[in-house]
Amino acid sequence: MSRANVEIAKRVIDAFNRRDLDAILECVTRDVEWLPAMPVTFGGAPLRGREGIESYIREVSDTWDEYHVVGQDLRDLGVDQVLVLSRIEGRGAGSGGLVDAAMGQIFEFRDSKIARVRTYLDHGEALRAAGLAE
Repeated sequence: MSRANVEIAKRVIDAFNRRDLDAILECVTRDVEWLPAMPVTFGGAPLRGREGIESYIREVSDTWDEYHVVGQDLRDLGVDQVLVLSRIEGRGAGSGGLVDAAMGQIFEFRDSKIARVRTYLDHGEALRAAGLAE
């Protein structure tokens, strides 16, 4: 099952990069909770369900001309968790400013779907959250 979870995490990243809401929703629970790396954008609250993911995609699309998550290291953590160490590559809307930054995510699964996503602004923070040494 854990290899399947890694594949689901890859599918969600790919769907997010395409801004394909329906493809994302196929991989997540109805009550999915998504904690973005910069929660201040959303008032500090986690994003929940379809509406939360829709608002996140809209925010990313409005803020960035280009924004892609490039998964570099996907690890099955067992116990229905997958760690993804990645990079964000983007170009800001209006400013044209380029971004190339580290990001980490922990995907938590329930019934073979993603139930929670925790996002971190660097690999070390994500590794610590996963209980792994840097």
